[in-house]
Amino acid sequence: MIKFGPAGNDDEFYNSGYKNSEQMPEFLHNKGLDAYEYQCSRGVRVSDEKAAKLKVAAEKYNIALSVHSPYYISLSTQEEEKKISTIKYITDSMAAAKKMGATRVVVHAGSLLGLEREYAVESACKLLKRALEEADKLGLGDITLCPETMGKINQLGDSKEIIQMCKVDDRLIPTIDFGHLYCRSLGKLNTEEAWIEELQMYIDELGFDRMKHFHSHFSQMEYTLNGGEKCHVTLNNGFGPDYACVLKALKELKLEPIIICESAGTQSKDSLTLKMEYLKNEEK
Repeated sequence: MIKFGPAGNDDEFYNSGYKNSEQMPEFLHNKGLDAYEYQCSRGVRVSDEKAAKLKVAAEKYNIALSVHSPYYISLSTQEEEKKISTIKYITDSMAAAKKMGATRVVVHAGSLLGLEREYAVESACKLLKRALEEADKLGLGDITLCPETMGKINQLGDSKEIIQMCKVDDRLIPTIDFGHLYCRSLGKLNTEEAWIEELQMYIDELGFDRMKHFHSHFSQMEYTLNGGEKCHVTLNNGFGPDYACVLKALKELKLEPIIICESAGTQSKDSLTLKMEYLKNEEK
């Protein structure tokens, strides 16, 4: 079964009287959701005590946890000091994930930094390999790294680039961000058939077993014709991608990812909308 849940804590969580992230599993369980992505996007600052409480709550309410690593990561950097910092951001995120019982860490590739795309990908693959080697030394090799497709055209991370990164190690799985790919395609990825073709490419390159339970993000987004991604919005306000088409494509290919909703301020509400649409399709 596909799992659905929000990225971070949204307005409804706080308006309902909740205050701390360790209360999210209860909140999500009561809404009928079953996944949660803890945000370390601006730095890994979760205390051991908080991580332990979140782990207990997630196990109690059967919530699948993941962690989003810091935005500061730059996999294509050519500076050794920044490479070391990037590796530490990744391993710190993996350590936090392990403490809270999360199994996956989402990683941005970063910008191209003026490099040719092919060289930037090669650099990213080498740095990912170094990060995994360091993770293994630290006893964190059981945490899955999930390189994410990006929405801005000048960023590293189209589908083919993410597939190439995932080939560094069999333990890597992609984070397919449907909104990002929609923006990157300038709206062309917006039919069931288009998504089937896109996802089939991942299956062909990485294998069905690795892709069956891949990680993903979903939000509807605005884009510009020159740059791609502009901003995240809430569902059903006239923007794409069409989530019904995405969910039908997943069903057709028998894929069961974790889908983390990144809507602007309505993540849990919109996660439930996605889940209800999926269940509606399952009944047909």
